[in-house]
Amino acid sequence: MIDADALVHDLQRKGTPTYDAIVAEFGSGILRADGEIDRRALGAIVFSDPARLRTLEAIVHPAVALESQRRMADVRADVVVYEAIKLIEAGRHEMCDAIWVVTAPREVQIARLVEHRGMSADEARQRIDAQPPPEEKLKYATLVLDNGGPLEATRAQVERAYAAVRLSA
Repeated sequence: MIDADALVHDLQRKGTPTYDAIVAEFGSGILRADGEIDRRALGAIVFSDPARLRTLEAIVHPAVALESQRRMADVRADVVVYEAIKLIEAGRHEMCDAIWVVTAPREVQIARLVEHRGMSADEARQRIDAQPPPEEKLKYATLVLDNGGPLEATRAQVERAYAAVRLSA
């Protein structure tokens, strides 16, 4: 599995070209005491200003695309799972044979961001509102997974769908 968010974390580490470009664009005010990027501080800037979000994405998306391609070339498997919240917006959906879109009601999304990421409800709403409407992603979906219930129910959907893919690979 390739997790694009984990790639972003790696690519934004101090000493990388992506880190340097982000700091040059957004300034040292986004840095923690240890010099690493404070994702929460950066998020506060970009999720309140669509133009700044586009600027950040213009820095990050090409780096993620290159690293994703490198990692995919190294994979020796019949099936590669590529998890990316910005898969479609970044144009990386074109490299995929199938697009699984995961949905959840807005209030569930907000509650999970508050619980798991420590955001305020307002911050969570701002993050969700910065994303394209779910209907945009659904246009590309070859499979839609409902993530509005318990994790076990979502996991069961994923396992069934993955088993079907493995059978056809």
